[in-house]
Amino acid sequence: MKLILSGDTHGTFDLDKIITFFQKQNTTYTKEDYLIICGDTGICGYSETEEAKVRHILRNLPVTTLFIDGNHEDFKKLNAFPVEKWHGGNVHFIEKDIIHLMRGQIFNLSGITFFTFGGAYSPDRAYREEGISWFSEELPSRQEYLKGWENLKKSGFKVDYILTHTAPQNIVSQMGYKDLPGRNEEAPLREFLQQVADHTDFKAWYFGHFHKDCKIADSFFCLYDILSLIQEDKLACAQNALPEKCEQLSYPDFLNQRRILIVQIVMKAYEKLCK
Repeated sequence: MKLILSGDTHGTFDLDKIITFFQKQNTTYTKEDYLIICGDTGICGYSETEEAKVRHILRNLPVTTLFIDGNHEDFKKLNAFPVEKWHGGNVHFIEKDIIHLMRGQIFNLSGITFFTFGGAYSPDRAYREEGISWFSEELPSRQEYLKGWENLKKSGFKVDYILTHTAPQNIVSQMGYKDLPGRNEEAPLREFLQQVADHTDFKAWYFGHFHKDCKIADSFFCLYDILSLIQEDKLACAQNALPEKCEQLSYPDFLNQRRILIVQIVMKAYEKLCK
């Protein structure tokens, strides 16, 4: 399993970077690999023609596309899809290989865990029409905040990666955006994300929204034009039914953990065949 992360794509406007990325790759990808877009995807966009183009492009990529929502989505369309369970969290299946990762969820992909929390404020709201080109649902509800915190608590406040559209308050400030338009309306979201950052053990945090590529404070990555690859020893271990840090295990523990991993691989293959 390979994981590629991207910032905003805004319908077809910023999709060229993804098309070019896969055209230049010598690596073989399959639908068992994932492209993850950190919001403002435009899959449920404001134009039927534009949305059809986006879906066509993503459908024909060699990977499965996962995305979190940003602030430029048609939430009326997006939330009309039925909620389904997938790899431990709630999703909307836009198509079988185009999947919306809902807010406040934790997903487990081959042993790699992700906490997802989309949403942000639209600074250009004054030029948009409510219910047509912007939606109040762009900012999370109290229920989504509570569900996100509850799921993190269940995980022991430990995940591998965090995926959001905007960023925690301290990171936004370090990026030089102390006086963001709509700062008062987005403040609860940024403050919530700051609480998540302060209480959660994670390897890296990826977000979009700010239309730039940069690394902040060692573990925070703002994505836009440059796609990022997640390289994980854990992926190789899971795919080969090898326990993590197997060299440190006693032989009985190694066998026991390997049996569990083999069962998981067999079950995944069986579920795939059943589909």
